[in-house]
Amino acid sequence: MQATMKNEITSAQAMQLEDKYGAHNYHPLPVVLTRGEGVYVWDVDGKRYYDFLSAYSALNQGHCHPKLIKAMVDQAQTLALTSRAFYNDQLGVYEKYITHYFGYDKVLPMNTGAEAVETALKLCRRWAYDKKGVASNQAKIVVCEGNFHGRTTTIVSFSTDPDSNKNFGPYTPGFVTIPYNDVNALEQALQDTTVAGFLVEPIQGEAGVKVPDEGYLKKCYDLCKKHNVLFIADEVQTGLARTGRMLACDYEDVKPDMLILGKALSGGIYPVSAVLTNDEVMLCIKPGEHGSTYGGNPIAAKVAIAALEILKEEHLERNAYHLGNILRTELKKLQAQTDIISVVRGKGLLNAIVIKPKNNKTAWDVCLALRDNGLLAKPTHGDIIRFAPPLVMTEDQLLDCVDIIKKTILAF
Repeated sequence: MQATMKNEITSAQAMQLEDKYGAHNYHPLPVVLTRGEGVYVWDVDGKRYYDFLSAYSALNQGHCHPKLIKAMVDQAQTLALTSRAFYNDQLGVYEKYITHYFGYDKVLPMNTGAEAVETALKLCRRWAYDKKGVASNQAKIVVCEGNFHGRTTTIVSFSTDPDSNKNFGPYTPGFVTIPYNDVNALEQALQDTTVAGFLVEPIQGEAGVKVPDEGYLKKCYDLCKKHNVLFIADEVQTGLARTGRMLACDYEDVKPDMLILGKALSGGIYPVSAVLTNDEVMLCIKPGEHGSTYGGNPIAAKVAIAALEILKEEHLERNAYHLGNILRTELKKLQAQTDIISVVRGKGLLNAIVIKPKNNKTAWDVCLALRDNGLLAKPTHGDIIRFAPPLVMTEDQLLDCVDIIKKTILAF
């Protein structure tokens, strides 16, 4: 334990400690990281890797961005937490900044993406009763098959992933599930006048970077307008420049009635999430009806402003768009050279390949080999590998990563 306190722990010791004392709710890739900077991370033995997961897109601004670290440290040394029982001098400044940044009247600050989704669900239901005239406790929200919005009890109630919802019931009612990327299914569901909202990921990230047909979001948005239903976009993973636009919805000029943000809203150094909407929806919630001890704390406010400033100052959406095109072009060339890759898909720097098992080798084996060659990625749903590096990556660094991926795949 003394070695642990001195940060002289070995990889084996670190993994043994987690296995013995931690819950077994994750299956990490066997690598123990101790430092990160920009697009790189280092393990306890000093080996350097490219980070090609970015903490599920929380690290769009890269590891330990100096501006983010300074914002956090400076504020932590001044005032860290007041709770919302009192005003603080940072929250209002942040609220003005983020609402102007995305063009909404109000923001409700929370901590994690799942909390923000839960907040949006509550807001949607309250709006249905106060504004739309739905009878009490009758409001429904339409969701999509293959969704991933978090792992709270309510959210897993409408998950179609057995790993997320099996044996966690009884489940929260009030949700209607339709196929993703199916406009006709949504139109049919909206015939029910008790439907209050449509919750959708512009790209289904956890499902394996499933990109819907062009025009899908706009058609869904128009249907929601026609039927007086709130269009709720979960951009926790797709937002904040990841897909080559500030928001993935921007590709179709769709402005959600409610926008859910998280992950990279803090640059990966502090839990910060938010729900943005206009007064008609937000002001349905009154004092005492929703809240969070840490939501909107001074550190979160200061860090979130810095995180959003970096996105624009460093033109990260433009970089993600440019590098994403290069990456998919190179991956498709690689796909033509081997029968191991069956699918390449994505937008910006949110991409995935589907691995066809060969000689009893799976996507997990590919990720282990990528690790050995200096690049960290993680499988999802068994046969899919996400490729989502920090958006601060340069073209030379990306091409170096492409070489690693090619070398690894062709060795199989």
